[in-house]
Amino acid sequence: MAIRFTPQFLDDIRARLPVSQVVGRKVALKKAGREWRGLSPFKDEKTPSFFVNDQKGFYHCFATGEHGDIFTFLIKTEGLAFPEAVERLAGEAGLQLPAPIHRDPKVEDERERHYRLLEVSARFFQDALFGSVGRNARAYVERRGLNLETLDTFRIGYAPASRNALKDHLAKEGFSIADMITSGMLIGGEDIATPYDRFRDRVMFPIRDMKGHVIAFGGRALDPNQPAKYLNSPETPLFHKGRVLFNFHNARQPAFESDRLVIVEGYMDVVALREAGFEESVAPLGTALTQDQIGLLWRVVDEPVLCFDGDAAGRKAAWRSIDTALPHVQPGKSLTFAFLPDGMDPDDLVRAHGKAAFEKVLARARPMIDVLFEREWSKGDVSTPERRAHLETQLLGAAAQISDSTIRNHYQRELKSRLWTALRKASSDTNSKNAGGRNGRFQAPRDHFKGRGSGQRRSGEGAGGAGPVTASAALLKSSLVAGDGGGLPHREALLIATLLNHPHLIEDYAEAVSDLEFTSTALSRLRDGLLSAQAAEKALDRAALHTQLTVLGLDQILYQVEKSITHRCDKFANPETGHDEVESGWRHTLELHQRALGLSKALEAAERDWLQNESEDAFNRIQELKQQMDRLETIEDAHNTLPEGDPGNEQPDAA
Repeated sequence: MAIRFTPQFLDDIRARLPVSQVVGRKVALKKAGREWRGLSPFKDEKTPSFFVNDQKGFYHCFATGEHGDIFTFLIKTEGLAFPEAVERLAGEAGLQLPAPIHRDPKVEDERERHYRLLEVSARFFQDALFGSVGRNARAYVERRGLNLETLDTFRIGYAPASRNALKDHLAKEGFSIADMITSGMLIGGEDIATPYDRFRDRVMFPIRDMKGHVIAFGGRALDPNQPAKYLNSPETPLFHKGRVLFNFHNARQPAFESDRLVIVEGYMDVVALREAGFEESVAPLGTALTQDQIGLLWRVVDEPVLCFDGDAAGRKAAWRSIDTALPHVQPGKSLTFAFLPDGMDPDDLVRAHGKAAFEKVLARARPMIDVLFEREWSKGDVSTPERRAHLETQLLGAAAQISDSTIRNHYQRELKSRLWTALRKASSDTNSKNAGGRNGRFQAPRDHFKGRGSGQRRSGEGAGGAGPVTASAALLKSSLVAGDGGGLPHREALLIATLLNHPHLIEDYAEAVSDLEFTSTALSRLRDGLLSAQAAEKALDRAALHTQLTVLGLDQILYQVEKSITHRCDKFANPETGHDEVESGWRHTLELHQRALGLSKALEAAERDWLQNESEDAFNRIQELKQQMDRLETIEDAHNTLPEGDPGNEQPDAA
């Protein structure tokens, strides 16, 4: 009696169990670049010649030539039969073992027929694209800029606007109506007297498995009145959409070589990115990313980049992906998130602004913890202790989903730290406790550091003493600590206004502009728009630049920037100001901004140190940094009250 497990079931086990995890129970492995290295389990040796590659899913012993996957390893090292190895690894992977089945030639033949049927269908669609019926479809792909090489690589075709064109062709090739329905190519059923073609008048994208076999299709409607713009094959014996990624078979090797895998939302995004040189691009099939798909990604790279539109829908899609991934993150295995300018998808961006613009988007990809924190913070206000407590509960509840205890602990500590920092920045009044007690013991302002009310203190702590450590009124209003809540931070808006009115600075100071950090997310978006516009056309003048940014949907932010520049000393940013004065004012403001950011980061680090150690040294460091920030703010205040004609060349206090 022959026993057989389906290839899909074996692939599911492989996707869930890295080779290093299985091999590591018998072999002490050490990381060696993208691989793992250890002493061969098949031969006594002193110099490691045994390598494991999780991305490619195999081990290899150079000393003996032994080579295989996780099943082979158990068979070779533990003497298990293949079914026993499958049973053990399925249990470890958390998969229910299917009942062994007798080998049924009919089932085998059915799978092979379906593979052949789908291959014949793909060739039919390709031929139709270049035939007389494909005139409108060819016009569509030409408008999208797809060249012949791309059409051939993705095997893009056309399904004629007919209910029977494919059905008749498959019948001539000897396939039955039952197979056409089961494979998803026809729509049929008890209530449908005459089955008909599922895909009609659509540009067709074959969906392929990891070996390159066609297993399904996605079709893009040419008729704008079609209710479904994109239509995928239904679930079939060969196709389970939650386990497949579009273009994965082509992207796997480029992704492994570049150590980067980009996930976008649609077929055309993948196609456009490949034409632009991003061969390591894939897409889910019309649904949110699944656990199985994330497992596929992690087999190739440790931190794939999920690229979403920058609008509300894109952010919600990113948030859903976090919920899927969090329970399964492992040390070194996570996701990063890149967001496009509002109103643009990857296809739009690379066609309008070229490869460099998308590279910049990917370069600013953010870790998962950033997006998780942003999601929870954006849900409501934190104006009361109860609401702050609710936010903390939500953040820690999200972290509690993480199965790995080490990562979970790191997330919880980091989220608490970020929450405290964000609450401090959102507050305009610290209500700090006294700095020292009458009994001479060191006492820090605990309400400032941990959100306690001014009437709360721990047992054994004194009260009263030297007065609270608080920022100056000027500091609290300044861009050193101000966020988006009370208008745009003045210095940050001034830097952007200078770039808007003198676009040559974007190219002259490209690296500094790209590295600019803002407390205002609105200004960060505007900076990204400036860089994208400059990358697309280096010789933009002021009017053309404003037009480009308006097209990107940034006109409201532009308006806010323009109305925020009111100080007399800001005149260097004006469009009519001479080159030398613009350069001097820009460099001075940039230096002030960088110094302020450095102090703000140092203060946050000192406060985190105090939270962990509650030492007098940490508290004294906080006092010192706040004094430096006050001095820097005094310089800015003096600069903002300079008489007309003074370019303001004072330098920041070295402090």
